[in-house]
Amino acid sequence: MKRSFAGLTDTGLVRSVNQDAFYIDDPEGRFFIVADGMGGHAGGQEASRIATETIEKYLVEGWKSSQKTPDLLKEAFLKANQAIVDDQLDHPERSDMGTTAVAVVFRDRNHPWCAHVGDSRLYRLRGKELTQITEDHTWVGRALKAGHLTVEEARKHPWRHVLAQCLGRQDLQQIDLQEFEVQPGDRLLLCSDGLTEELSAEAIGPNLQLQLSGDEAAKKLVNAAKEKGGRDNITVVIVTLD
Repeated sequence: MKRSFAGLTDTGLVRSVNQDAFYIDDPEGRFFIVADGMGGHAGGQEASRIATETIEKYLVEGWKSSQKTPDLLKEAFLKANQAIVDDQLDHPERSDMGTTAVAVVFRDRNHPWCAHVGDSRLYRLRGKELTQITEDHTWVGRALKAGHLTVEEARKHPWRHVLAQCLGRQDLQQIDLQEFEVQPGDRLLLCSDGLTEELSAEAIGPNLQLQLSGDEAAKKLVNAAKEKGGRDNITVVIVTLD
């Protein structure tokens, strides 16, 4: 399957600094990364930058190795985590920085793999059906999975931003890895929570429809999130399978 892709990041309407980062493997389209940093001063910016650059470097260097794709992805995330921890030690003023991250890799023909930590998400649009592939590593995400909260309750819960996992922690315990299925006509969305905080799945889906180009869809999603308040940085990466 051929892949076309687009990415866009925006500071939003409230924040003065963009702590998100993304990476598109252009022109080959082998892998895609979105990271959403956190931490005072320049910490969030540095954490998301370090994560995307470290994951990219490890994937490129190991792409043709015999290492299996899930192992390659996991090691890339572990390297990113350690790189952020090392930077914290060198720069104590950034000791509280961290980042979420989600990455999709097309290495085994048409069988992509996804890795994620935190609440940056991966969605798949097939026809008019939007499916969330990842599960948020948040207190609310765990409560939702356990059936203690409804989707609507989770969207409004005051603890919805409390992360259970992020990169930049010596006690990192969970990197979710999964293979997922795609077919021609599918469209994938990697995004930071600046998008999903403002837009429900019902609002995201129509802006991803295939009658829009990837660039058009990215702009519509970002603008829609800003129209709803744009309270956080907004980042989207869109991958279309032909």
